[in-house]
Amino acid sequence: MKVLIVNQSEVGQLLPMRECIEAMAEALAATARGEVVLPLRQVTILPGNRGALASMPVFAGTLGGIGVKVITVFPRNSGTALDAHQGAVLLFDAERGSLQAIVDAGEVTAIRTAAVSAVATRALARADAGDLAILGSGVQARTHLDAMLAVRTIRRVRVWSPTAAHRDAFVARESRRLGIAIEPMASAQSAVAKADLICTVTSAREPVLRGKWLAAGAHVNAVGASVKTSRELDTEAVRKARLFVDRRESALHEAGDVLIPKAEGAITDDHIWGELGDVILGTAPGRGSVEEVTLFKSLGLAVEDLAAVQRIYQAARTRGLGTWVEFGGGRHETD
Repeated sequence: MKVLIVNQSEVGQLLPMRECIEAMAEALAATARGEVVLPLRQVTILPGNRGALASMPVFAGTLGGIGVKVITVFPRNSGTALDAHQGAVLLFDAERGSLQAIVDAGEVTAIRTAAVSAVATRALARADAGDLAILGSGVQARTHLDAMLAVRTIRRVRVWSPTAAHRDAFVARESRRLGIAIEPMASAQSAVAKADLICTVTSAREPVLRGKWLAAGAHVNAVGASVKTSRELDTEAVRKARLFVDRRESALHEAGDVLIPKAEGAITDDHIWGELGDVILGTAPGRGSVEEVTLFKSLGLAVEDLAAVQRIYQAARTRGLGTWVEFGGGRHETD
């Protein structure tokens, strides 16, 4: 049997941001309808906390697929030639269990994560939100800039990074690529001042965004922290916001941005207003007023990877991209 291999550069060609945004909305709606089997991710922390190995399986009958993402997460790769997230997404046929594709996970994660933030922004941010602040300057900063431009009319972009050299390189590179003005900011506070759309995409373990800095009516996509011991937002930022998550069970087991304020007694489980899929389906309220601060806490779900890789698989077959290899899976004859 033949299996499709899709490398990092091909993923970007086969998964345009706008198409991925619609695929993520469909995947999140399917999850909210209870059509997805989605175990919690299994994470193995390496000695000395130098990195982690994570496995994220999923079955989605209505999407017609089985998948698993296996990645390593090495935050110290930031600023080097290697991505912090590396690995592969495996796509299997749900009818026969055959392996169909092996796809670079780093670029899939980069695009689909930002696309989910775009879905959240479309559902929760004010219609006139366009003063964008990005905290972070890595891969997710790049794809989040693309995603925000896809769903809102952006009139201003400010960027802060804890490493000034990375910030300046990002500003120069992305300004040229997109033909827009991007302002480098000396502090996170100055970056978010009066911003109505904020994306936190750092590898920070302690808060980089504080509630007292948030303007009325702001929407925040909190993306960078994905384990229960790390957070990008302080307790006040979470407490004052109407909070939505990609999946309630995951947030209550894995999200430090939620679990740390809960441990401090500042919030309870009921502080989560709903899952993003519920808002899409209209079974949970979204933004309550123009003055309200809304917060989407993203952890990343395997169903998002599955939906993205299914799009990639179909597009690769149509366009003749990727590499097909003999991989086995056929029946072994016995004597």
